[in-house]
Formats: sequence, C-alpha cells, structure tokens
Amino acid sequence: MTDFAYTSATELAALIRTKKVSPVEVVEQSLSRIEAINPLVNAFCTVVAEQARAKAREAEEKVMRGEELGPLHGVPIAIKDLTLTAGIRTTFGSMVFKDYIPDQDAICVKRIKEAGAIIVGKTNTPEFGHKGTTDNLLFGTTKNPWNLERTSGGSSGGSAAAVAAGMVPLAEGSDGGGSIRIPSSFCGCFGFKPTYGRIPYDANTRNMFWSQAPFLHFGPITRTVEDAALLFSVMSGYHPLDPYSLPDTGEDFLSEIRKEVKGLRVAYSPDLGFYQVDKQVRSVIEKAVQKLQTLGVEVELIDVDLGSKNDFVEAFNTMWYAQIASAYGWLLPEKREMLPKAVVFMLESGQALTAMDYKKTELVRTNVWYRLQKVFENHDLLVCPTLAVPAFSHEIRGPNEINGVKVSPFMDWMLTNAFNMTGHPAASLPVGFSDEGLPIGMQVIGRRLEDSTVLRLCYAYEQAFPMDRRPLL
Repeated sequence: MTDFAYTSATELAALIRTKKVSPVEVVEQSLSRIEAINPLVNAFCTVVAEQARAKAREAEEKVMRGEELGPLHGVPIAIKDLTLTAGIRTTFGSMVFKDYIPDQDAICVKRIKEAGAIIVGKTNTPEFGHKGTTDNLLFGTTKNPWNLERTSGGSSGGSAAAVAAGMVPLAEGSDGGGSIRIPSSFCGCFGFKPTYGRIPYDANTRNMFWSQAPFLHFGPITRTVEDAALLFSVMSGYHPLDPYSLPDTGEDFLSEIRKEVKGLRVAYSPDLGFYQVDKQVRSVIEKAVQKLQTLGVEVELIDVDLGSKNDFVEAFNTMWYAQIASAYGWLLPEKREMLPKAVVFMLESGQALTAMDYKKTELVRTNVWYRLQKVFENHDLLVCPTLAVPAFSHEIRGPNEINGVKVSPFMDWMLTNAFNMTGHPAASLPVGFSDEGLPIGMQVIGRRLEDSTVLRLCYAYEQAFPMDRRPLL
C-alpha cells in the first residue's frame, strides 16, 4: 500500500480524480496516522472518524459515477477549533464551551466542503486564540513534531503540527497577530495570511465588524506553496454577509504562482527596526535572501522604521484586549474560575479601556501603514524573519532574553503583528534549520491585494530550494 502521509493535497486530488486511489483509502490512512501520532503531538482535540469515513465513501461513489468533482475532492483536511463547524464540536479551546456544537459552518468551511475536502477533525488552540503558543485547560499542550519538548507555536498550533506530522496534507488556520505564520515557522510549514477581506471572516457572527482591530484572517497551512494557493483559491472570494469582503479578482492563483520572478524588487529587513533576532535565525534568513538573488530577484537591504516600539506594543495590546473583551467579557461574572489567569487579565484590561484609548490606536496603525507603504513605493515585496527565535520549550510563554538582551516573552519574539495592523498579505516560508534541527521561516510580505506576488516568490524559492527533511516521528 502506498503511504500518502507526505503526499501533497494537489497530488492526492489528482490521483483521486483519475481513479488511481480511492478517497476511502486516503482518509483511512489519515485517520490511522492521527491515531498513531496524535497522542504524542496533541494536534487534534476532536476527531470525527466515522463522519469522515462516511464522507469518504460518498466521495468514492461520486468518482465512480463520473460526477463533476471539486478541486479538493476526497482530500482530508483539519479545521482549527476556533472556526465554526456545523455538527462538529467547536470549543474555542475553552472549558466554558467544551460541549458546544454549532449549527452552522463558517463561510470558509462551507466552501472547503463544497470543494470536496473531507474534515477529519478540529485542531487545538489556546483559549480564544489569545497567545502565540498552543495549550489550554481543556486539552493540554500541542507539541512540536520536530522536537516534542518544544512549542508548536500558536494560535493555530494544532493545525501546523498536524500538517507537519503528516496527519493531513493541509489545514485551515486563523491569524490575528501571527497565528498562522508563527506555528508555520516553528513547525516547518507554509502558512499564508492573505490580504484582509480576501477570505470572508465570520468567527464572531454576533458582530460582523469585530475583525478589523487588529485585522483577523482565515488562511491555509500546508506543506507546499501550491497546496496553499489551491486552498486559498477555494476559501477566498466575495460574500455579502462580511462587510469587509473584497470583490472577486478572477485570478487563477495556481497559474499566477508559476509566473517568472526575475526582476521582482525585494526589500530585506533583518529585524523590522526594533526586534532582537537570534543570531542563528538571522544567519539562516540572510542565506535565504542570497538564494533569492540567484533567482534573478533584486534584493535591497533596508532600515525599516515602524516608529516607537512602546507605542506599537501598547496599541496592539489595546486593540487585542478590547477585541477579546468585546467577544468574551460576558463570561467574567459567572465563569471566571473556568478561565486561565491570562485570559481573565485580558478581559478585565479590555473592559477597563475607554473609547478614546481604543481610537488612539488608529493613530499608531496609520503611522505603521504609512511607513510600510513607503517601503512598497520602491519594492514589490518585503522579507524578514517570521520569528526572532526557533521553537522554545512548550513549558514557557516565550523567551525572556534574545542575544543577551531582555525581551518580553509575550510579543517580542514575533515579527508578525504589524501586518495585522495593516492587512497586508504575509506568508511564512520554511527556509532552513537551527543547529538543533528546528525549522526557521522567512516572512514574505506584499502590497495590499497583491497576494499572488507573495505566493509567486514563495513558490519559486520552494521549487529551487526544496526542504526535504521531515520530523522523525
């Protein structure tokens, strides 16, 4: 029997479409691998094995009848546990919602189903996606498949770990400050946060204006850029229920990624101006930038100035505390004892903010927006490290120092959240490993609406310099 653990979704879909393999076999292998490996990694918090098997049988029957098939027909997929799935438990990583079963799908999930993909389960996330590592009181800690003592990152840590470990070829994630790109970097996956508005966002159906401060996004986590382009093409497109949903562009992303990259103008920032970046990470990224130049890409080292770091951090925290408090602050009076201390702190901090506190963040965002737009006046893309460090112990929130300099363990190691302030498309592309064999990602950021340019550069790099290592599980 062929082992499909590390076969791409694009290839699996083609094999199924041409009757060279059955969806039943593919899904059964996925479920078997989840059963064998998930106890080690804890990527999945809910597995819907019987439902997936039934859907696989239906998918096989459609193939045999010669019916029209979607682009992901019969391919197993994982959905993050923050994303609504009709008839499948969705806990948001919280004890409060441990038995909650939605009666509707998120728009992107509905589209994934319509494309023929088969959901095999939900992936672990920190409570309400509140941090960049993945653990919660309900399901425990998700571990990094490359080193089980290290964090998978978060908040889409379960999705990235599942993909990296070969349990599924692709997964859905969400990103409000780096939550697709952080775990993708730590786990050696490709993660893509598209331009805000490309994929309809309805994680909070009670407030469809909730997702704009900071910008919240759904997006793909995969092992290949081609698979990400495929899943992105399925998830994206206008929807009338999302007031920020962008019009369809008609782009064929699978064709766009194959276009020439020679002559693209790329700005390279080693640290976005105010981050300490681990020396090993900096070295790996610099080598990746040199490789870009061999593809005919024009690279310029630049100094990025995003303004005051203190203002930046304060503004992001203010937005985040207000956002999480507006959605979940109602839990405090009666459910406080069921919530972790960090979440209680965020909810109380958000409730204590004034309207002026919140509106002042827009001044900082505007400053960051102007400064990044200045970069894109003369460059097509910006590249930098995704994260300042390789994956650290899963027992800590983050490093207390980098290069001997004290840093905040909450945010100072992620170079991702500026692009949730602005909505620019941004990806994390695996480009190397630390001395300990831990993956390191390079962040690729594009102009707003130029998602295809981000994907194109990443695809060209991946094709020229493939990452052939896999976790030893």
